[in-house]
Amino acid sequence: MIDNQKHLMQLAIDEARKTMNLDYGGPFGALIINGLGEIISIASNTVLRDHDPTAHAEINAIRKATKTLGTHDLSNCTLYTTAYPCPMCLGAIIWANIKNVYYGCIESDAEKIGFRDDFIYRFIENNRKDLNLLELKQTERETCLTLFKEYKEKNKELY
Repeated sequence: MIDNQKHLMQLAIDEARKTMNLDYGGPFGALIINGLGEIISIASNTVLRDHDPTAHAEINAIRKATKTLGTHDLSNCTLYTTAYPCPMCLGAIIWANIKNVYYGCIESDAEKIGFRDDFIYRFIENNRKDLNLLELKQTERETCLTLFKEYKEKNKELY
């Protein structure tokens, strides 16, 4: 399995290097395999090409995998990524029900080359109180709760 992990990570690295050199985005690649070890998707960071701050490798790989499989539930899948997922990608991984993630670099490695992953983690850990970065304001909770209540009453699918 170790050799296979190395091979799968190398595929993610190769994809990241290819698109990084095309100036599509940073040095981030990801791939998703199913329970049989078959590659479902492989993707890279395309933030610069797509002008989309959410076009991280993990997000792109999840989007491709869910489209290929026709489901939002990737609970039988494993994700390989060249770096520890940022908070946005971690959220997407959890929402997709992916339980196993293999990563290469850590948050501080990304920070050393100028990426803000570690910075965002510190914002979250400090109770989101840095108003210079982001000010969160609650409004119209009661009105929004009406919508939530309607969803629950209609027994809509939870995911």
